Amino acid sequence: MQAVMEITTKYCQKEIEEYGVCVASHPAAWQQQCQDLKMKVAQCTSSHPVIRKIRTDCAGEFTEFERCLQENQASAQTCYPHVTRFLTCAESVVGKNVGNSVPQPTTEDPLSDLNVKPCN
Repeated sequence: MQAVMEITTKYCQKEIEEYGVCVASHPAAWQQQCQDLKMKVAQCTSSHPVIRKIRTDCAGEFTEFERCLQENQASAQTCYPHVTRFLTCAESVVGKNVGNSVPQPTTEDPLSDLNVKPCN
């Protein structure tokens, strides 16, 4: 989970922080109140190849997590098992991609801060 969070945070820190503040400020209605910020986070993260791979490979786990959040808006902690399954899936994708040559965004190397070198 650490590698996923570091990649995501490196590229989308501002968006994630704004979304987090919104969710915390609207515990009972965050799904409606924070939808625009959720979309900004999604747009930001979708630009990274590893994040795109996670979205593809872990779509089922994420959908279950999101459904749980929608059904339990007032008690998001109920969805802990769902988020755990999603994060486990995401970490396995990162682990697979760190050991291989990972396609990088053209702007900069997102794994440079993690001291991870692609295989040649």
